[in-house]
Amino acid sequence: MDRDEVPSWVLALDKESLEFIRKFIVNSGSLKNMAAIYDVSYPTVRAKLDRLIKKIELHSKEEDVGFVNMIKNLVIDERISLEVAKIIIEKYKKERDEEL
Repeated sequence: MDRDEVPSWVLALDKESLEFIRKFIVNSGSLKNMAAIYDVSYPTVRAKLDRLIKKIELHSKEEDVGFVNMIKNLVIDERISLEVAKIIIEKYKKERDEEL
């Protein structure tokens, strides 16, 4: 995979967050195991995971804004109609909501 194919939300994460994700996956998503690895309480690991989720959601929303703005610019440039733009944006948002 080329760097330009990596989602921007991944590139926006620091090394510590990426390592947390790696350990989380390797441990089958067990917060109990993660608490033992980091030698902290379960609620502390849960809070760290919640912060990480918010970071990812924030960057995902930024990607949404970029896509929607691109579609709007196509309307402004009269490359697509407003009706088509609305359909594209609606479909895009519906699919994004289903993924989350």
